[in-house]
Amino acid sequence: MALDTLQKICEDNAKDMSIATIEDRPVLELIIPLFIPFFSNPISRLRVLSLSATNHFIPLKSPTLLNHIETYLQSLFEIATDENTEVRQEVCRSFVMLLDNFTESLLPYLNQLIEYMIFCNQSENTKVALEACDFWNQFSRLRNLHEHLIPFLPRVIPVILNSLVYTEEDLLMFGIDDHQEDQQEDLVHPRFNNRFMRSTRHNNNRYQEEEEGEEEEVDEDDDEDDQEDDEFFSEWTLRKFSATSLEALTAVFKSKVTDILLPLLNHALFSSDWRIVESGILALGAAAEGNYISDISHRLPEMIPFLVSNLSNPNAHVRYITCWTVSRFSNWIVSQCTTTESGRTQFYEPVLRELLRRILDRSDRVQEAACCAFSTLEEQATEQELVPYLPVILNHLTRALRLYRNRNLRLLYDTIGTLAESVGPSLNEPGCIAVLMPPLISRWNGLEDTDSDLFPLLGCLTDIATSLGIGFLPFTEPVFTRCVMLISNTLNNTIRYDEYDELEDELDDEFIVVPLDLLSGIVQGLGNTVEPFVRQSTLLPLLAVCAHYDSRCEVLQPTFALIGDLAKACFNTLEPYLENIMPELIRQLENEEVSFKSARNNAIWALGEISIRCQKEKMERYVEHILRCLIPFILPQSSLFELQTNTITTIGRLGIHYPEIAARFLPHFSRAWLYRSRSMRENDEKESAFVGFCNMVILFPHALHEVAIRMLLDTIGQWQNPSASLKLLFDQVTCGYRGLLTEAQWNQVSPYMNNNPNNAAAVQ
Repeated sequence: MALDTLQKICEDNAKDMSIATIEDRPVLELIIPLFIPFFSNPISRLRVLSLSATNHFIPLKSPTLLNHIETYLQSLFEIATDENTEVRQEVCRSFVMLLDNFTESLLPYLNQLIEYMIFCNQSENTKVALEACDFWNQFSRLRNLHEHLIPFLPRVIPVILNSLVYTEEDLLMFGIDDHQEDQQEDLVHPRFNNRFMRSTRHNNNRYQEEEEGEEEEVDEDDDEDDQEDDEFFSEWTLRKFSATSLEALTAVFKSKVTDILLPLLNHALFSSDWRIVESGILALGAAAEGNYISDISHRLPEMIPFLVSNLSNPNAHVRYITCWTVSRFSNWIVSQCTTTESGRTQFYEPVLRELLRRILDRSDRVQEAACCAFSTLEEQATEQELVPYLPVILNHLTRALRLYRNRNLRLLYDTIGTLAESVGPSLNEPGCIAVLMPPLISRWNGLEDTDSDLFPLLGCLTDIATSLGIGFLPFTEPVFTRCVMLISNTLNNTIRYDEYDELEDELDDEFIVVPLDLLSGIVQGLGNTVEPFVRQSTLLPLLAVCAHYDSRCEVLQPTFALIGDLAKACFNTLEPYLENIMPELIRQLENEEVSFKSARNNAIWALGEISIRCQKEKMERYVEHILRCLIPFILPQSSLFELQTNTITTIGRLGIHYPEIAARFLPHFSRAWLYRSRSMRENDEKESAFVGFCNMVILFPHALHEVAIRMLLDTIGQWQNPSASLKLLFDQVTCGYRGLLTEAQWNQVSPYMNNNPNNAAAVQ
């Protein structure tokens, strides 16, 4: 009873106990020597408790434990083959943690320890095997130990491969056994989150449908148990640990692992037992990450057709894992589309076709995996690879839209949004719009304003609106109006709560954040044609509220982004509200909290967009304060790299209309500004920044020292395609310095000027 109590105290208060003292003597010096003898106590319960209690101090790298490390290790080895499985489980857990935290102490026993873990990894008790399997994953992280494991890899890899096979316990988690027909997949069964599946914003999903497109009745009570099911089935299994360990070992040892693995897969992939085949496909996917290009690519021409054939395997488990494994090779598959005609017809098109069929699979888990895999393929592809197949892709995705139920429908929205992002304006074709938009709008109309299922649909529509551009105009009015209403209702509801500050209701934030993102997509897509919708709504007063809404970074980030988008699209409509918005934007420049960094970045960008459009008398009073805030962000000692592109752009743009004010600061930032700007690619934003910078330099050329002048002339000399107005300013700057400097000084600062024909006239 006393040891049980001590174990619980150690579990809850390990950190405090590690620093506690009694009469200047560490508490652990009293209790750890008491725990170790219990490792060999005849009562197994006491052995487990003493091991568990001691384990809590390993991650803390307790000096007391180090003082007793030899006694501790010898005691662990003595009970390494204990007949009690709980004891062996704790022993394995101890060694895994010791490997990470007391590496040097384990070095003399490393070979012995590796042998022990190979033995335990093959234990019939899955809990013992699971703890042992984590050892390989941990080992892969310790670079200085890698050489010790190489001789053992031919024995370790087969053990891990065998651990990938579904156990009866695994299959019971899905409510079926491997002898049942595939139609049993339509039974209610929870899924566990596969660590290797593509991560999405919405990953707790399920739906059901027929292969041929016929709708099925689905038990509406299914979703009630989803949260409990997901929590229970998120438990890590030996299979998951094994896949993680194989992935980690392949990433580290590369061909040393694949040379062992591939011959073993030749047997596994062609086994008559579907569980062996499935484990081989999982192993192939786990070994793919980061290695297939150099170590597996020579086998892909034969492996991809094999995987394609298994996408239609009669067993749903095989189809499920094949979708995931195919996604791991997406980069190679997409590259074949444009490399050769045979690559397109033999690899890319079959994968595309079969993944689309699996999106319409009868099994909800296969549908989930197919959506994730197809999204990954879309991310790797470009317009060139996707646009020729848009009709067939949209046909399958919209069929799924009409059939899917709530859960995997969210994944489908992500797949459609990723497609829109990848193909861009190519989606803006009447045929594509006619196929895609009606089922989406139907879903939109069927959801209540308080339904959280709106979020993934809003995210999908954001990508579509941005890609369609003016093509989204026929759908704008109802979508725009509802987004504004969602924001308004949420803000009004929060005002009703006197104690809102204590509620921290993230759901309310979502009902503001997601509509703001969609509105940004619409504004970006429609450009100045969005102005009537903005004028007729209450959006701008709401933005003034959101700009300081409870100082929450989640809301400020999209708010400032939308303000910048509106400044570009319809500044005249935004301008009357700047009196309230500008102080909030400027206030964010001084907000040093890390969580607000993205909001700060968007505020910097929005200020730059406003500055090039605002009337001089309204903006002039803010310029000096903005510059004083922004200049430190680009100085050499600054580590705010994420902010520097927008900072450079906004500082430069302030020189377009306010060069007299901005030029006074040139000695403080010109060199850093020019240095940081070198990494920016030529685009409209960089060009406008240099227009302003040149205005400052023309007004105050003596502000630049020799190094800064040379950097500016180098940039001018290397600029590929300046606009006519920027080229004129470049000529003015160049001629100005040509007249100010002596011949020797000019030759010193302008070595690159003659390399660009655009500057020849200015140099002469």
